[in-house]
Amino acid sequence: MPRARKYDGVVYPRTGTSIWWIRYRDRNGAPRRESSLTADWQEANKRLRERLQSRDDNLLEIRRKGETLTYGQWADFFLDTYSKPPMRAAKTHEANRRCITHLKTALGMSKLGDITADSIESYLRDRLCQRVRVKVKIGYRQLGPIKSTTVHQEFRVLRRMLNVAVRKKLLLANPCSGVEFPVAVKGLFRPHYVTWSEQQRIESHASECLRNAVRIITETGLRVYKELTPMRKDQVDIQNAVVWIPDSKTPNGVAEVPLTLLAIQAFRSQMAIAGEGPFLFPSDRNRSGHQTTFKTAWHKTLRRAKIPYFRIYDLRSTYATRLSAGGVADEWVTQLLRQGDAQVFKKYSQMKLQMKREALEKLNRRANEMALASPAPVCTVMVQ
Repeated sequence: MPRARKYDGVVYPRTGTSIWWIRYRDRNGAPRRESSLTADWQEANKRLRERLQSRDDNLLEIRRKGETLTYGQWADFFLDTYSKPPMRAAKTHEANRRCITHLKTALGMSKLGDITADSIESYLRDRLCQRVRVKVKIGYRQLGPIKSTTVHQEFRVLRRMLNVAVRKKLLLANPCSGVEFPVAVKGLFRPHYVTWSEQQRIESHASECLRNAVRIITETGLRVYKELTPMRKDQVDIQNAVVWIPDSKTPNGVAEVPLTLLAIQAFRSQMAIAGEGPFLFPSDRNRSGHQTTFKTAWHKTLRRAKIPYFRIYDLRSTYATRLSAGGVADEWVTQLLRQGDAQVFKKYSQMKLQMKREALEKLNRRANEMALASPAPVCTVMVQ
């Protein structure tokens, strides 16, 4: 009968080096020897415990693969698997590709397990000190400093990439969780709420086409460039007050969207000026045959209306906020937004300061202390 092993693994020194080595057995009983990569005995024991835990969880080979995988290799795999359509929209994939181009320049040859919070913060500080480079005929021309929002977007892409690596068990934890962004980013993920009076000012200074688009988005919550601009006339059913979305950013976005009376009026107005073509927002300047952007018209309209600039996409947030302020339950608002995650609702719906003040006006400071004006007499009745 074979003798039982006394220890699962040991930490031992090797001659000629101050680095501790660890020895353990895998699930098949085969001996494994490797360097702990540290001269600290406590850290070496910690690494041994992690190896034994990974072995018991049947994740040893995956963790070892994550330690040999470089960031550049993982970035290429991420772009091919988790970024391209239909997993993500084409614009999202293009934004990820641009960010990863800069990230690979600094972290491309680093091992995935060697990326730490300090190295990420060092990269962010270096990027904030750089200037925008524009390619011209004779080379590159430097412009102003890179905006903090641009660097923060690269940080968000890196964080999502490493989150996927954690879910795949290639990493124990995401080092981005210990990163503090070097500068304050103002206005990030804070959608602008459009009041009804502000919306009327915008519509009064907008063209008829843009006016209809504003009214449709605030009444239906459609995504501007993914769902509204490429919409065809046969997707709109005026008689049944519904519009069909066959292609969206997420699978939950493919659905029928109910229409309000204001939305029906806007759709009818747009159909009247769209002409004979199949698209609701036609354009002869684009190969696709439909409008692809409202940016120029949107900028000019806000300038004429003397309203500070905000994204036209924030009209979708306005739709969610108005539903929430009207007393619609959060679960129904999430379904009307056609979102799969209820947490995303918090990004779109905002209770504005004025709404909070209106709620505070209902505060009763004499609760449970008000005496009855005319107390009712107390009667005793005998029941046989």
